[in-house]
Amino acid sequence: MQRDDLTRYLDELLESRRFRDYCPNGLQVEGCAELRHVVTGVTASQALLDAALARGADAVLVHHGWFWRGEDSRVVGLRRRRLATLLKHDINLIGYHLPLDAHPELGNNAQLAHALGWIAEGRFGEQDIGWFGRPESPLTLAELATRVTEHLARAPLVLGDPTRPIRRLAWCSGGAQGHFEEAIALGVDAYLSGEVSEHTVHLARESGVAYLAAGHHATERGGIAALTAHLAARYDHVGGCRFEFVDIDNPV
Repeated sequence: MQRDDLTRYLDELLESRRFRDYCPNGLQVEGCAELRHVVTGVTASQALLDAALARGADAVLVHHGWFWRGEDSRVVGLRRRRLATLLKHDINLIGYHLPLDAHPELGNNAQLAHALGWIAEGRFGEQDIGWFGRPESPLTLAELATRVTEHLARAPLVLGDPTRPIRRLAWCSGGAQGHFEEAIALGVDAYLSGEVSEHTVHLARESGVAYLAAGHHATERGGIAALTAHLAARYDHVGGCRFEFVDIDNPV
């Protein structure tokens, strides 16, 4: 299949143009025009690039791409090595950040709800990235933490009384601990995100709202994996193009 056909479809599917993001969405590094094998993953790390190269991939599709606002723009050191890997082997880099957090079916937050049995009731936060709702049935904070561990294969850091009943909750994948106060204002019993900051502990203690830090990588595997399955179902039969998700371990 043609690279431009894929990026055009992804732009429409993920509604990338409606987001004010911290990085460019879509094609970030141009490689060959024709695609036969696309490797996907959470982050465009050197390890993922090496895995794509070993598999003979023509493109790498990720949630965390490159060229973030405010970062050092010099192409030196690790950045030079990463870019050289793509350019030398004519491999495309395609990335979707906030659009893949927010998608109502394939997004990271939608996939968290699906995996953990949560019923979504609304959105909140920056560009409506965060979600809130309720578990399918009431459970304690300890039971919620156990379920998160089982489904994400990572034990969360839990702040709060383990016996607290959880009837309403909010969640936002990745580094969204900054939205905790907004979640508290919704009247939820618990908030889940990927990361935690020093002040998060005090907010949890003083508000009485539980906080679960379930891992940035762990909470954002679901979206890219679901998108890979979607693209495979749509395109695997078109010209023999394969889509393969590669999970590079990351404990954060």
